[in-house]
Amino acid sequence: MTTLHTLASGSSGNALLFSCGSTHLLVDAGISCRRITKSLEELGLTPADLTAILITHTHADHISGLQTLLKRTHCPVCATSRTLYDLAQRLPTLAQRSLVLAGPESLGEVLVTPFSTSHDAPGSCGFRLDGADGSVGILTDTGYVTDEAAAVLPGVDLAVLEANHDVETLYSGPYPYYLKQRILGTEGHLSNEDAARFAVFLAQQGTSEILLAHLSRENNTPAMAQQAVETALSAAGLCPALSVAPRDTMSAPHPVHRRAVCRR
Repeated sequence: MTTLHTLASGSSGNALLFSCGSTHLLVDAGISCRRITKSLEELGLTPADLTAILITHTHADHISGLQTLLKRTHCPVCATSRTLYDLAQRLPTLAQRSLVLAGPESLGEVLVTPFSTSHDAPGSCGFRLDGADGSVGILTDTGYVTDEAAAVLPGVDLAVLEANHDVETLYSGPYPYYLKQRILGTEGHLSNEDAARFAVFLAQQGTSEILLAHLSRENNTPAMAQQAVETALSAAGLCPALSVAPRDTMSAPHPVHRRAVCRR
């Protein structure tokens, strides 16, 4: 059985677990090692059971728990070469267990394919994870959907897709001007409308479940994000399973398997 759990999703911390048979891949470690360990224990696992840790980029909300976590597992840390270089400046012992992802790489029972994202962290990427039962695409922390993402992600069964902010809420909210411009820029984050457009594209290509992720606490709500994406999917005659990842708690299991896309 292949499953995905988000352990946390939002600007205050991000981590998810993809499990396929005996292969367990942790994507990002942006919450404390204690919280990661507790979530793993709820699934009958320990950090020692991790096959690999995949890192999308080096912002704190994606790596804050990594240093302590590395003391509890001997698995490799996998990322792009630039991301690993930046990590090694902070964690000197990391070089001994780094695995550069320059293209598709088999990790246990899973084929991992990185693709470039557009974010203000050099070497940032997303991942496609292909297992025996189905595939997952993870696209967060990007100012727009890159050509690489649009080429790699069609056909995934489950998409973890950023819906960071509602544009009007961001404009009228308390953030300083420079931060609003960063979020709205080409190296910022996807809005609800951006997510909606790409969700339609993915569903047209066969994606049967979409999990909205990395929502801003100040500039979005789960209801706004879900409504924006659901409205676009409905207008296109599509109805894949749609939900929002919890911010501070572990999600229910999302089984990953191939199934027909719901069409109206």
